[in-house]
This record gives sequence, C-alpha cells and structure tokens, in this order.
Amino acid sequence: MKLNGTSSNILPNGASLNGNHKNGYALNGHQAGVTDHEELVDEIGDAHGAASIDTPMRPDAFDLDDDTKIDLIEEHFREIMGILGLDLTDDSLKGSPRRVAKMYVKEIFRGLNPANKPTPTLFDNKFRYNEMLVEKDITVQTYCEHHFVPIIGKAHVAYISSGKVIGLSKLNRIVEYFSKRPQVQERLTVQIADELKKVLETEDVAVIIDAKHLCVSTRGVHDVNSSTITAAYGGKFEDEATRQELLRYIAQSNVTI
Repeated sequence: MKLNGTSSNILPNGASLNGNHKNGYALNGHQAGVTDHEELVDEIGDAHGAASIDTPMRPDAFDLDDDTKIDLIEEHFREIMGILGLDLTDDSLKGSPRRVAKMYVKEIFRGLNPANKPTPTLFDNKFRYNEMLVEKDITVQTYCEHHFVPIIGKAHVAYISSGKVIGLSKLNRIVEYFSKRPQVQERLTVQIADELKKVLETEDVAVIIDAKHLCVSTRGVHDVNSSTITAAYGGKFEDEATRQELLRYIAQSNVTI
C-alpha cells in the first residue's frame, strides 16, 4: 500500500481504502449503513467481555517472520501518518514508522508469538510448604484490543502447591507474556490462571488484576479515577475463607527495602 503510486490499497477481508466496496468498508465514496456500523463498533468497543479464553488469531498468523512483519507494518504506519497529514520529511517524524513497527513486533505484542512463551522452572516442594504462596503487585502493561491504547495496573497471583513450586520470577514472566498482546482484562486474567493451573498441575490458583484503562481515561467518558478489578479463583480459592485470607495478604503494606 502506498499513498502515491498505483497500488490498489486493498485491506484484509477485502476492505478498500478508496472507492466503493460491497462490504461497506470504503473510506472514500458512498458507504451504505456507515452510521449503524460505527454505532455497532462503538458499542462493541465499550463491552470488555471476551468470547473465548484464546486470543483471536488467524491460522496463518506466523507465516511471516518478524523482520517481514516489521517491514510491512512500517509501510502501513507510514501511510496512516500520511493520511493524518503529518510531514514525514521532518527529522522528528521520519523514523517513527520503523520505531512503531519494531515496538509492535518485538515489544508490546511479542506475547502473540508462542515462541516467546516462558519456560517454567519447577522444583520439588521439599519443604512441604502447604500454605498459599502469594506474589502481589506484579506490573501489568497491556493494550486494549478495542482501541489499542494501554491498560496499566497490577496482578496478584497465588497458588497452593500440589507437590511442585515454581521459580518466583516465572510468575512475573507468565503475567508479562499474556500481557504482551492486544487484550481485554477478563481474558488476560483467565489466561494467566489457566496457564498456572497447567504448569503447576493444580486447580488451587488465584489471579486478581486491578488496572486502569486508557480507553476510559483518555477518550470516551474521560474518567481518570476509575479502575477495573477482575479475578479468577480455582480449587481451594473458591472457598470463602481462603479467598478472604488471600485478600488480607494483598491488602497488607508492601515491604520497604
């Protein structure tokens, strides 16, 4: 796709940047039902539920290598900046398409690629520690899949050993891996919990996420004060007393070093 030249400007699913199109995606020209379509898009964008635990991915998602993806994203993002009217000959802007492309593939969306999934380090529970282990205030930095703006907050993760324990840093790595992709908070919470259950071979897992959504604070309603809390409780954490014990630990002041 190019701003100038002879390319056809065809987008995925047959959408077109120029002219009329039978699917109603044309950016220029007559577009039937555009108002209804926009209202539906806005309504879906304000609904943070997830239909599946799996991140929606095409079967051919990894047919292209990372370098090719970066080259293509750079080209398309340059076009977006041009459409917005930005001067890409300016020294401050001319490198932005490449920087954004690398950031998408290598950083903020690297969790889409299963090759980047952390390998857990497990140890025998030789101390026979049978109480809950809680790691709280794990940094969460992910992106809303409806508007592609950040969701920033904290995750609290707990489990009760069934005979194995996991290296503490791997709890952070698992949270980070599932965060580095377009997300809704509910799905992120369940994905982390489900992965921990598989790795630790126990249902006794709990995940709580408390996060601020920039799609709420920087657009739309512009509410800078609200945050969203989601939770997934499994096994013994479904018991009210166990849940309350976990919440007391989370509420305690952090250790100062």
